[in-house]
Amino acid sequence: MIRITELRLPIDHAPEALEAAILKRLNLAPKDLIQFQVFKRSYDARKNVALAFIYTVDLSAKNEEVLLKKFAGDANIRPSPDTSYHFVAKAPDLIHSGKALRPVVVGFGPCGIFAALVLAQMGFKPIILERGKKVRERTQDTWGLWRKNVLNPESNVQFGEGGAGTFSDGKLYSQIKDPKFYGRKVINEFVKAGAPEEITYVAKPHIGTFRLVGVVEKMRQEIIDLGGEIRFSQKVIGFDIKNGQITGVKIEGQPDLPASHVILALGHSARDTFEALHQAGVYMEAKPFSVGFRIEHPQSLIDKARLGPHAGNELIGAADYKLVHHAKNGRAVYSFCMCPGGTVVAATSEPNRVVTNGMSQYSRNERNANAGIVVGITPDDYPGGPLAGIEFQRAIESKAFELGGRTYEAPGQLIGDFLEGKPSTQFGSVLPSYKPGVHLTDLAESLPAYAIEAIREAIPVFEKQIKGFSMKDAVLTGVETRTSSPLRITRGPNYQSLNIKGLYPAGEGAGYAGGILSAGVDGIKVAEAVALDYLSK
Repeated sequence: MIRITELRLPIDHAPEALEAAILKRLNLAPKDLIQFQVFKRSYDARKNVALAFIYTVDLSAKNEEVLLKKFAGDANIRPSPDTSYHFVAKAPDLIHSGKALRPVVVGFGPCGIFAALVLAQMGFKPIILERGKKVRERTQDTWGLWRKNVLNPESNVQFGEGGAGTFSDGKLYSQIKDPKFYGRKVINEFVKAGAPEEITYVAKPHIGTFRLVGVVEKMRQEIIDLGGEIRFSQKVIGFDIKNGQITGVKIEGQPDLPASHVILALGHSARDTFEALHQAGVYMEAKPFSVGFRIEHPQSLIDKARLGPHAGNELIGAADYKLVHHAKNGRAVYSFCMCPGGTVVAATSEPNRVVTNGMSQYSRNERNANAGIVVGITPDDYPGGPLAGIEFQRAIESKAFELGGRTYEAPGQLIGDFLEGKPSTQFGSVLPSYKPGVHLTDLAESLPAYAIEAIREAIPVFEKQIKGFSMKDAVLTGVETRTSSPLRITRGPNYQSLNIKGLYPAGEGAGYAGGILSAGVDGIKVAEAVALDYLSK
């Protein structure tokens, strides 16, 4: 097959125009084009008046070798790479006979799901331990916080089947290096489980929360059908380690589970499990992360600023943005997890703390756009060892709970008041979407002074890139603290812990991913490492 990149067409082109453009690009007769498929479709919004789709296309044609030779000097015409997934191993008979311990996966978020799925597809019959509930039961508990101000610490936006990714935008794009196209494996498995087929080719694919629920259920069933076992409401509280080798895990209210290979797909909020790992002597280190607020604008404002006359075009959908500013005090301020046409959600996992996150459905048709506006921090800001970042987060989240009125309402402030340094008392034209509600106050107390200073400087700068960004009625909702894991459970080139054999830190919680796609990819990589280790024994 041949791949053509940078094939540009007007945004409103007719369906047949793409084939015509391919034929023209290759100087090919229609009879010589066998078939083609779109690998990727993006758009260039830098000049929103003349918006264009940019296609990457894979095709089959007669005499492909001749064509490739003809265009040998053209960087945009190359042989199509092999993007199919190839399993690295097949489970040994010892697994099937029960003479070898089955691999254990701790956590059933995106990383854990893909680690378990790939292991199951290779015949390893993994055992998955998930502290939370099945996704539909979990959804009910999550709504309990949003509608009734009642938090379940074991079943919420962070904990349960599907992980934090289930209650998010379902964004499936990442900037990770992926030479083996593991991302395609992730995307294809989602489509197989019921996700919209367009996620295979749009530049910034997303699934949306409600659709993700059904997708996660189907993937769970495939793992079970292949011999895997998923144990819900099984909280790992400790680890059995002998002579630097993992030998089992301790489960709350259950007998110890013997294990020789344990994948830690914990997620970034499994604070008590991090503490248990630290007590067990597993090597870990503090790492940078970010804290800040959620910001909400009318989606129509963002669409107009980003897309100009093409705002509202159904093929493009709700516009997003990505912003970065380096403040005078040395802090980087940037937009994070931007959710077009979405809502701000209550995402705490611990009592008497407030955390925000962003979520949207596949349609992205809610009134407001929201994004995290966050400030980068480093271990220098929270000295004290690998767990110090957790305590830093907790202090901020507890303060937010207090500022919000101690009811799980979130503290909020209008942009105009925030920039002027005065408390807000009344909403304007932008009504916040956070449930159970937003309590207007002064957010200056909610974050360290350097973060407040940096955000106040950044917002007017972002106005120059997106007209209306600093509108006085736009709303800031606090606090965003779970941007990424505050620590890294460091691993070696064999994907095992630096000092505990058989322990495989993976995904966001271990500090090796950020978002659904990268977490899924890391889960696949770690599953392969586990499989190969079994075969080396």
